[in-house]
Amino acid sequence: MPRLFTGLELPSGAVAALTGLRGGLPGARWIDPENYHLTLRFVGDVDNRTAHSVAEILDRIQRPAFSITLDGIGAFGGRKPHSVFAAVQSSPQLSALQAEQERLMQMLGLPPDSRKFAPHVTVARLRGVQPASVASYIEARGGFYWGPIAIERFVLFSSRSGQGGGPYVVEETYPLQGSYGSDEDPERD
Repeated sequence: MPRLFTGLELPSGAVAALTGLRGGLPGARWIDPENYHLTLRFVGDVDNRTAHSVAEILDRIQRPAFSITLDGIGAFGGRKPHSVFAAVQSSPQLSALQAEQERLMQMLGLPPDSRKFAPHVTVARLRGVQPASVASYIEARGGFYWGPIAIERFVLFSSRSGQGGGPYVVEETYPLQGSYGSDEDPERD
């Protein structure tokens, strides 16, 4: 039974920038750089028939290429932080792509995603790390910025059940229309 989710891959320049965030937070389990991604829609554990239907219905999406920008560091979990992430600036194109995928998954009979879409790239998972340590880590890296990052396709990923943080396997790729450029000049204006 595959565990599926859709997402965006990141180019090597963005991966290198995110890799520079590793370290300085004892107790963090750092995500392997080859597993950095932005999740669009978690599908979950599905049977092979449903997995095939998911792969087919995603092929209906016809949206233009766009760009995203990584901007800042944060943590999920409040008083019990469980992950550190690089924030992704929200954009109408990103939100529209995610919303269309959500609609299509519900058309297949999958339950709605219970979490509000908060675009991010997880860089570390935490267990038993004190909130003050996480706050210090974030404060020291608060000016993190990378972009624009050209997004010219989205991906259907699979992962092993029960394994947070990878390894992830690209099952299908879905090109977006046109091209956006590149992430060669990540300087902030």
